[in-house]
Amino acid sequence: MKRFDAIRPFYDTEINEGILKIVDHPMMKALMNFCFPKVEDEVWKDQLKKTHSIRDFQCNFIYFGVKQVLEKSSEGLTTSGFEKLDNNTPYLYISNHRDIVLDTTFLNASLFEHGKLMTSSAIGDNLVKKPFLRMLAKLNRNFLVQRGLAPRELLVSSKLLSHYIAQLLVHENRSVWIAQREGRTKDGNDETNPAVLKMIGMGSDEQNLMDYFRKIKVVPVSISYEYDPTDALKMPQLMAENNNEIYIKEKNEDIMTLLSGIIGQKKRIHIHIGDILETEIDDIKANYDTSNKQIQALAQVIDDSILSSYKLWPTNYIAYDILHKTSRHQHLYTENEKSLFERRLEMRIDHCNPFALQSFLAMYANPVVNKLKYENVI
Repeated sequence: MKRFDAIRPFYDTEINEGILKIVDHPMMKALMNFCFPKVEDEVWKDQLKKTHSIRDFQCNFIYFGVKQVLEKSSEGLTTSGFEKLDNNTPYLYISNHRDIVLDTTFLNASLFEHGKLMTSSAIGDNLVKKPFLRMLAKLNRNFLVQRGLAPRELLVSSKLLSHYIAQLLVHENRSVWIAQREGRTKDGNDETNPAVLKMIGMGSDEQNLMDYFRKIKVVPVSISYEYDPTDALKMPQLMAENNNEIYIKEKNEDIMTLLSGIIGQKKRIHIHIGDILETEIDDIKANYDTSNKQIQALAQVIDDSILSSYKLWPTNYIAYDILHKTSRHQHLYTENEKSLFERRLEMRIDHCNPFALQSFLAMYANPVVNKLKYENVI
């Protein structure tokens, strides 16, 4: 298994050694003080030093951090669809992507609470360049997706990644989380990139690709936030793309976005587990004769699941009505909710910039537009 050493998380036998290397790090102190605000440092340090598995680290430490995030920056997390999952079966969760770390963190906390297998989760190596963050990722069962590679290196990296995902799902009985596309959704349009599915398919040992996707039990997941705490931070990239400019991130931009996502107000959050894709994959296999067509069809099935089950909030309906100059959904929000949203819009967006204003509204409105494709009446 040395072939995966460059991207894999720690094995349980390596956990304690890894913890001992960073237990006195200032960022570990900050993290633990956040997780356990009323606990003396020596108490959590003593418990950390006795930790010898990823599960113990996640359940005894990270989980309490999640509860603090929810308590301090949200009005609660709700879930649906978890009853479809078997407690001891690994699944490939393919999810829409709104927040750098919280999407998968909230999913894992929910899986833990429902008694299901937690995931090994993909994370871009650009997000963990600092040694402490890389150690923390490896302690939290993250595996690395290598970014910014030349085409030939990218192919080699994709093959390695696909075989590692297969190793987890098929041989280690470990669920996997991966985003439906590289990077977070910036404009509110959640869409599966077929290239992600092609990469996953590289790990197939089946003659027909759809037999492999059926075997690894694909489960679409939709996550929605009433307020996106990083909404305004997404504007510069959207504006650059609108001007046909190459967007170059500021130094430490990813870290600032990560922290903003954690501490910023989210109000309500919902995670929905879609149906395990079985009959849908059988239909794709029966009706499409090439792997490219099958991949395109599978991407569409995943989109259909995520978009149709996406939980809409008053903020989505308010943005839709403002953007489209209509009162179509006014029965789904209060005047107070509308005033709060307009106040947020006023504070976070330059109203002298029509594109920024429209893009901000579209970010919240597009999930309504997408859901209208699946429902005659909302």
